[in-house]
Amino acid sequence: MAGRILFIDDDKAGREVALFNLRRAGYELTPAADGQEGLSLFSPEKFDLVITDVKMPGISGIDVLRRIRAQAPEVPVLVITAFGNVETAVEAMKEGAYDFIGKPFHRDQILLSVERALERRRLATEVRMLRIRASGVEREIIGSSSDMKRLLEISDRVSKTDAGILITGESGTGKEVIARRIHVHSHRAEGPFVAINCAAIPGELLESELFGHAKGAFTGAVKERLGRFRQAQGGTLFLDEIGEIPLPLQAKLLRVLQEKVVDAVGGDAPVPVNVRIVAATNKDLQNRIRAGAFREDLYYRLNVVEVHVPPLRERPEDIPALVEHFVRELTEGRDLTVPPRVMEELRRRPWPGNVRELKNACERMVILCQGNEVSLEDLPAPSDRMRPEKAPMIGNGGDLPPLPADGLSLVDLEKKVIESALRLKKGNMTQTAAFLRIPRHVLTYRLEKYGIRRET
Repeated sequence: MAGRILFIDDDKAGREVALFNLRRAGYELTPAADGQEGLSLFSPEKFDLVITDVKMPGISGIDVLRRIRAQAPEVPVLVITAFGNVETAVEAMKEGAYDFIGKPFHRDQILLSVERALERRRLATEVRMLRIRASGVEREIIGSSSDMKRLLEISDRVSKTDAGILITGESGTGKEVIARRIHVHSHRAEGPFVAINCAAIPGELLESELFGHAKGAFTGAVKERLGRFRQAQGGTLFLDEIGEIPLPLQAKLLRVLQEKVVDAVGGDAPVPVNVRIVAATNKDLQNRIRAGAFREDLYYRLNVVEVHVPPLRERPEDIPALVEHFVRELTEGRDLTVPPRVMEELRRRPWPGNVRELKNACERMVILCQGNEVSLEDLPAPSDRMRPEKAPMIGNGGDLPPLPADGLSLVDLEKKVIESALRLKKGNMTQTAAFLRIPRHVLTYRLEKYGIRRET
């Protein structure tokens, strides 16, 4: 099979012989005279195979191999070694080389090695595409807007590396779907994809959930628990709502990212882990850093590359395709039409709950529609967040009420705000925390600090 090959060798005479034979066989060759030139020419999109000599001045072939494997593990690398240099060949294979070629070159040997390496690459690509189709993740990503095209292009690029990724975006935009897509397009696709919502688990349980615990580590620990990091071994761990992790756990998470080991609660020794971390948040982590609620060093570890998922209101041209997809999925063969006037109403709405809210609206339409055509009456009423505010709110452009001339206690003011929010939400902690735009564990801390009862 034809392929694009980067050939790196400082021996000009030997390089010319190999290039001549490979070009005659129909391959597209790009030569490089040393490791530095080869690395500057390389990109995963440009080459299907790399062949590199081991002994070169400056950057050695083993270093070239390591860097290419780190940047693009899906690209096979063949190394050139002198006959009899078994130790070098073994070292190269340990570092991930597909095969080695002896010097001086033998035409049949080099052609056979190249053919096998490219065939393996082709088969691996086919398997990856089958796995992507089987995962169904592509069917969950609907839209042809420029914002969506840019999002998919960026996610494709970052999937080729193990760099830390932070996915940002409002609630309901589909951050986990993008995380899954990054996983299935990566070289870790054969490994597990493990997701955890850090906001859904109380802080005192989150440590055990993430890092595991030993049998007898605490009351109720009747057996060992691996934890999500070890469950994701060889794959991807998706940490949703990463901004809600309590500060003490942030320090432990940072150590895992730095040392590549996890310490189970009550465990005897750290356990090595090989996991790619993809985190997500709908909060402004920079603001949380300034507020002392999130570690700056952890932020930069997680946010090597930021992938932003745009809200639905910024890509209304994708709404018709999303509606058609959801209606088709929900009707299960029933012939149901969404007329232009209904589609225009759906496009007009801002959808503060994003794709999740739109899907819920489509489900309601399907349930309530009596005939074969949806009417405006089948749509849910616009949510409160779609309507103009009835009164200005502090933090939303409103002004503070007049302040007393003799001053006030900020602590008393905060206490009264929390008490009012608790009454408004009838003591529901999750809803109160969301209303105040703070994590649940921060609300719990404030209640204990001020001695506020939930029944307030």
